[in-house]
Amino acid sequence: MIARVPLLPTPFLEARHEEIAAFARASLCDPLTRIDDAFATGELDEDEAARAAVKALSGSRLLHEAVLGEARSLCVARREVAWISGFADTLLALQGLGSCPLRIAGTPEQKRRWLEPAAFGQQIPAFALTEPEAGSDARHLRTTARRDGDHYVLDGEKTLITNAGIADWYCLFARIAGDGKHVAFVVEAKTPGFEVSERMEALAPHPIGRLALTGCRVPAAQRIGEEGAGLDVALATLDRFRASVGAAAVGLALRALGETRRHLRSRQQFGKPLAEFQLLKADLADSFVALELAHLAVLRAAWATDEAEAGRGDAKAAAAASSLAKLEATEAAQSIVDRAVQLHGGRGVMKGSIPERLYREVRALRIYEGTSEIQRLILARELLQGSLAGEG
Repeated sequence: MIARVPLLPTPFLEARHEEIAAFARASLCDPLTRIDDAFATGELDEDEAARAAVKALSGSRLLHEAVLGEARSLCVARREVAWISGFADTLLALQGLGSCPLRIAGTPEQKRRWLEPAAFGQQIPAFALTEPEAGSDARHLRTTARRDGDHYVLDGEKTLITNAGIADWYCLFARIAGDGKHVAFVVEAKTPGFEVSERMEALAPHPIGRLALTGCRVPAAQRIGEEGAGLDVALATLDRFRASVGAAAVGLALRALGETRRHLRSRQQFGKPLAEFQLLKADLADSFVALELAHLAVLRAAWATDEAEAGRGDAKAAAAASSLAKLEATEAAQSIVDRAVQLHGGRGVMKGSIPERLYREVRALRIYEGTSEIQRLILARELLQGSLAGEG
């Protein structure tokens, strides 16, 4: 049985969200754990394991909500899947992140052709924004798009793109050659002039790599939104998914704390269980406090996003809440997982142990979709400008 600790009640979730969580716990633990085990033993390679994880999620309400549902549903889905498997969470997240530009600005035909299949796990998308010289600074992309009749010709390079090599298509961002306007496209993996030029190896395994576009001709019908709207689409996508990164961090921390509690109860030292040592009990309590506060921050941000999207709340305040949630939850999860490794002693640093795996998986969350430093700058800007909701 996968270890976890109970979470205290929260006012931000409703019965339908608890149903999503219950479905994940009842239906996904066995298949996702089997995939992780097969990957760890070499029975499946990285690409095979990734496709198997998407297949295990396909057709489920969980995946459908992650792609098409509200922010709270997305966060609950990521929390539960990350608790089971950090590897599978990456695939779940990219089904939503990679297709979100179409949800925001796609035409009905584009949504039918690409967004809906992503929601049912029939196609695998990717989100191609980052470049060698444009990470946090997405405004200075160097990939160019030149209009040529009914097509655009794309030239440039993308890097650190999750799902590179397994994606069926990429929501890819560029700048119009000559005037610098940002623009977004769906680029299918088999398009001539498009290639995965390098596969990379990350600290926690998942498909990731570098893309090269050389005279890549993309039909104008595959442009997402208008010329000049690309950056807004990219940032809106990241805003929507930022709190969900915090939710994944909560899921990893939930597993780490559950495994720590199990270890303290069962491991004996000096003739008694570790759970009877006062300092270790204090460590456990500190982790639980940090987990609960992070969880509340994530769900508040998701609720604020849902309220803003429904026209009942302030979008700027929701964005600030998402930055706070991502910062708080990822930093807290890093601390909780580190403490779990410490409390497991030598077992915690053994390759293949659950604390060791979680230690590798949690680290990237403080970097992708806006580093902790970027979130601090966002929050400081809002505070200094006095632009948060309710402040005149």
